[in-house]
Amino acid sequence: MMESDVTQAEIEALSRRLRLDATASGYFLNPDEQFTSDLIRGLIVNQRRYGYPSCPCRLASGASAADRDIVCPCDYRDPDLGEHGACYCALYVSQAAFKGEKRIGSVPERRPASGRREAGEKDPSGLQAPLPYPVWRCRVCGYLCAREEPPEICPICKVKKDRFERFL
Repeated sequence: MMESDVTQAEIEALSRRLRLDATASGYFLNPDEQFTSDLIRGLIVNQRRYGYPSCPCRLASGASAADRDIVCPCDYRDPDLGEHGACYCALYVSQAAFKGEKRIGSVPERRPASGRREAGEKDPSGLQAPLPYPVWRCRVCGYLCAREEPPEICPICKVKKDRFERFL
């Protein structure tokens, strides 16, 4: 199937699902409807091509294990949102960008050029690698996440990031 084979109904169905998921988890999709539809079309094309919805703005290898970090929503979404107000492809945006309070600019590529070691994977010396990110805990509901910064909004209880504490 070609990119042109993606129907408007498919785009609208995935758009509805992504918006529901984003809203339920405290995230926002880009308010530019045409731009967002084009990205969603790319996700559908990549799902058909590779068997997983890799980021439409990155080159996927076709090996799911090698591309796991760029399956949408990618591993880089949250740090990009915190730092730049949008993820690399700008499908997801911060609340400030969604409301038009922050302008979305270019987002630099965060993905390493070479492979990366997963947390808990042994390094060449045979020792277990330390956690690559700090672990944050929501003081309200106990939600845990490992990333550079806590989320803007807790995906469970919807409190703001100031209610998180560093756990590990």
